[in-house]
This record gives sequence, C-alpha cells and structure tokens, in this order.
Amino acid sequence: MKNFKCQLCNSPLTKDCVALNKKLIGRNVKDFLCLTCMACEFECTEDDLRDNIEEFKEQGCTLFM
Repeated sequence: MKNFKCQLCNSPLTKDCVALNKKLIGRNVKDFLCLTCMACEFECTEDDLRDNIEEFKEQGCTLFM
C-alpha cells in the first residue's frame, strides 16, 4: 500500500483510515485525513470513527479488507 499522509497534519495513515476516507467522502478521494482531523471535520470523536470502522468491517465492506 502506498504511504498515505493526512493532508492537514501530515501524520501517516493506516489502511483502515484510508478506507474510512473513501467510505465517508467518496471512493475517488485523493486527499486523506487522519482520524483526529476527520473527527474535527465531521464534529464527532475519534472513538465514533473507530466504531464506524468496526461496523463497516462487520458489514463486509470491501474497502476494509
């Protein structure tokens, strides 16, 4: 996997974080956000986003495989 970095804070991203960006923003997204920056953008907590990741995995979303 390519080494993706957050467009706002330049921190390295996990594959689940990249997948969440694609799921929530769109599959064609080119600029990614880390969980911290995404939580600020969506006005939620990082734990909310982690819960979303687990839910999408349980649903079998192919982005998270």
